[in-house]
This record gives sequence, structure tokens and C-alpha cells, in this order.
Amino acid sequence: MVSADQEARSEPHAAGSASRLNWLRAGVLGANDGIVSVAAIVVGVASATPAFSTLLNAGLAALVGGAISMALGEYVSVSSQRDSQTAMIATERRELADDPAGELAELTGLYAARGLSPETAAIVARELTDKDALAAHLDMELGLSEEEVVSPWHAAAASAVAFICGGVLPLIAILLLPDAARIGVTFVIVLVALALTGTVGARLGGSPALRPALRVVVGGALALAATILIGSLFHASGV
Repeated sequence: MVSADQEARSEPHAAGSASRLNWLRAGVLGANDGIVSVAAIVVGVASATPAFSTLLNAGLAALVGGAISMALGEYVSVSSQRDSQTAMIATERRELADDPAGELAELTGLYAARGLSPETAAIVARELTDKDALAAHLDMELGLSEEEVVSPWHAAAASAVAFICGGVLPLIAILLLPDAARIGVTFVIVLVALALTGTVGARLGGSPALRPALRVVVGGALALAATILIGSLFHASGV
């Protein structure tokens, strides 16, 4: 039987745990995007023509182009976040240098507002300031630490890798399956993969899995159905 102390130690109290969970969720979402984007293109092309070389070129273009697009989007987004975090840290460092007494009083007030007595709040604020004033203020005022400032390069690489990992699945399926079963079996494989990513994403977020997984599967099915219809129209018209 697990004791209360063991349960407490197993909970992700560290600030880094939340950050890691966010990265994992982002990775799952990136893989989901890769599955849907590449699958939609390859099944659409397969509906228009069974030519292996055409499917390969379309699939690789979707895979590479999508991964680059995801990486660029993530880089720009996270760069803005990093700039904001860096500016807040610089501001806090400057305020500590200009008015250390005022910043100590501010930190004391913040702890008192959390429910500590004025005497205890003053002791806690003083001890944390003596240890690392900047870290204490960043944590209490901004929920931030210098070690957790996000890296746009890491985010871009993780997004691209996640997209490729997801997109490879429908590409391999569409290329290896025989013509007669190509679209139908790929459709099923993609929906199963989407159900898995939806479930994993929900579990990482701590929510029930059924509804998020169903949303992802329905959305993916609609995307595939739309591209299959478009490809079929082109095939029927002989374009």
C-alpha cells in the first residue's frame, strides 16, 4: 500500500514538470497535425491517380513542407514568448538593483496576501531574498525562473520532428498498400492513429479521453473525406 508521503513525492510539484507536460502535449499535437496533413494530401492524390511516383512526390512534399511550416511557426511564436520572458527578467533585475528595500516589502506583501502572518511573511521574504532575490521575485510575481526561459530552436526542432513522426505513418501506408486497398486501409490506419494521439493528449492534460479522441477522429475523417472527394472529381474529369 502506498503511503501518503510516497503519494506526495510522486506528484509533479516541481515547476519543470508542468513545462515537460506542455512539451509532451505540444509533441502529440504536432504528430496529430502531421498525420492529418500528410494523410489528407496522399489520399486525395491517390483518389486521382494510382501512380507510385506521384504519390511519393506528393507525400514527401507534404511531409517536408509541413515540417518546415510547423517549425517556422513554432520558432516565431516561441521567440516572441522568449523575448517577453527575457524583458520581464531584466525589469525585475533592474528593480532589485534600484530599490532592494521596496522589492523586499513587495515580496513580503505578496506572501502575506497568500495567507501568511505578517511576521512569517517577513521572515520568508528575507530568507528567500538572502538566498536568491531575483529567483524569489520571479517565482512569486511571475511564476517564472531563468532556467525555464523557452528556447525557440528547441521548440522548432521538436515541432518538426513531431510532425514528421506523425506524417510518416500515412505516407508509408499509402505507398506500401496495393492499389485496391490503398485508400480504404490508409483511412482506417489514420483514424486509429488519430484516436491514439487524441487519447494520449487527453491523458497528458488530465481529462477524460473519449471526447477529445472523438473530436480528433471526426475532424480527421472530414479532412480525408474532403480530399478524397476532390481527388475523385479530378480522376473522373480526366485532369
